[in-house]
Amino acid sequence: MIELKDVSVTYPGGVNALTDVNLKINDGEFAFIVGCSGAGKSTMIKLLLNEVAATSGEVHVNGFNLKKLKRSKVPKLRRTIGVVFQDFRLIPTMTVYDNIAFVLRVIDAPLKYIRSRVPYVISLVGLSHKAKKYPDELSGGEQQRVALARALVNDPDLIIADEPTGNIDPALSFEIVELFKGINACGTTVLMVTHEHNLVKHFGGRIININGGTIAFDEIVGGSNEVKQF
Repeated sequence: MIELKDVSVTYPGGVNALTDVNLKINDGEFAFIVGCSGAGKSTMIKLLLNEVAATSGEVHVNGFNLKKLKRSKVPKLRRTIGVVFQDFRLIPTMTVYDNIAFVLRVIDAPLKYIRSRVPYVISLVGLSHKAKKYPDELSGGEQQRVALARALVNDPDLIIADEPTGNIDPALSFEIVELFKGINACGTTVLMVTHEHNLVKHFGGRIININGGTIAFDEIVGGSNEVKQF
């Protein structure tokens, strides 16, 4: 669960990025976070990942109280979160398989687990036939699927997707969101930050609009499409 209680973030120089934000997202929810550039969306992501600290208020993520979280426990928090970025952030010298396996290797996961888990998440995103390919041999949509598989491989409680459709063909954006929806249907909480209003209108659901560092709108709206699930 994510909960922000009266949270404000003020950067050096007096810039108020978030002001008195109250927000609760329950386990298993899917929510779009929308808002114009500079509204506070990026700050919220950094707050949830403990990359910035709240100036005031409390932040709870996946059972961790970030106000009281010791630096030594930050990696433990982040292992409960999978992050998908707009620019993919794949390692160009590694294959699809190794890009995904890398996440498990750095936490010393057992080799047997890696050999079973990695092919499974690659199959979830429909790229089993590309497991030995390198990033530059993939389309933008395929690279984003690899990034999604990498975020999933550690079986996180929460996935944060930061403008995940920003660098792919618009026609593939709907396909990527359907993947997120399918993953959410299996129980994973998904927060998707986007500026693409056509996606939000198409899929509907919970929409959280941030404007000027405050939540201007937080409601469930109907979409124009019934989403396919795994």
